Amino acid sequence: MLLSIKPIYAKAILEGKKEYEFRKRRCKPGVNKIVFYSTSPESKVVGEAEIEDIIEGSPSKIWELAEKTAGITRAKYCAYYHGYYNAVAYKLTNVVAYVPPKKLSDYGIGHVPQSFIYLD
Repeated sequence: MLLSIKPIYAKAILEGKKEYEFRKRRCKPGVNKIVFYSTSPESKVVGEAEIEDIIEGSPSKIWELAEKTAGITRAKYCAYYHGYYNAVAYKLTNVVAYVPPKKLSDYGIGHVPQSFIYLD
């Protein structure tokens, strides 16, 4: 799947400082790779990672498991999940940076995805 992600977090993933990607919804079964679209001002597909594990649970439980390599502050994490009872954390492995970055059109995509889209 291709995820839209803020440039600060895309950079942290590519540098190995952020080992989890947090979302409010779980992807469909069978997805084993995430391709990262770094949003404005970069607006490029910057890399990919395999999904080692998908962890679901309460936001507090997920934070306990992921906080050391979350790549995000607790305050921003809590703000993201405010009002939600379920959190999803994708544990990332085998991260690859695209040099040079790719365009959405390289994937046949003509618009920026709101959150994510599935790739063939």
